[in-house]
Amino acid sequence: MKSSEKQHHVFLIDDDTDVLQVMNRALEQRGLKVSCFTCAADCLKKLRSQTCDLLITDLKMPEMDGIKLLAKVKSMIPSLPVLVITGYGDIPAAVKAMKVGALDFIEKPLDREFFLSSVESALKQNAGPCQPVAKVLTKTEMSILRQLLEGYSTKEIARLQHRSVRTIEDHRHHIMHKLGVNNLVDLVKQAAVVRLVDIHEE
Repeated sequence: MKSSEKQHHVFLIDDDTDVLQVMNRALEQRGLKVSCFTCAADCLKKLRSQTCDLLITDLKMPEMDGIKLLAKVKSMIPSLPVLVITGYGDIPAAVKAMKVGALDFIEKPLDREFFLSSVESALKQNAGPCQPVAKVLTKTEMSILRQLLEGYSTKEIARLQHRSVRTIEDHRHHIMHKLGVNNLVDLVKQAAVVRLVDIHEE
């Protein structure tokens, strides 16, 4: 990594400390900043205060498995790429993880070069630092986004928000720009994947 380039920050979660150390060493040798966690709860806590460019989690863990962690992470930070580590025979679960929002899955035992290649590919797809939705969007934008996802038209949202149609259209444009989508269809698709629809119901 060139000194002029941004140092990416990777979060690793695995209850197997031996595997954690192997991944940590491989990533640090590539010039990446790494934070290691043996439980999902600690990772979620740190995500609220630190910038993360890529999250890599084991699928099977006690207390909170990779699927549940993935769902929570995607509700906090929709654009954060997540790689899932899975053992032999867990392909159906890995496919389920991708439906929830995982970028890709990597099978154990880890092949070092394939692992690093997957990490580099994921980081390239992540154009910039990921921020939780609540930090990316203003309170007004969050409110308008929820109404869009509930099926309200621009005119109906304008009436509910006591604002002009033009103002709502401007907000909608800003929301899509911040979430990296170009149209309402893609906005709805991403919102479904990251479970934004459920944020206000929790």
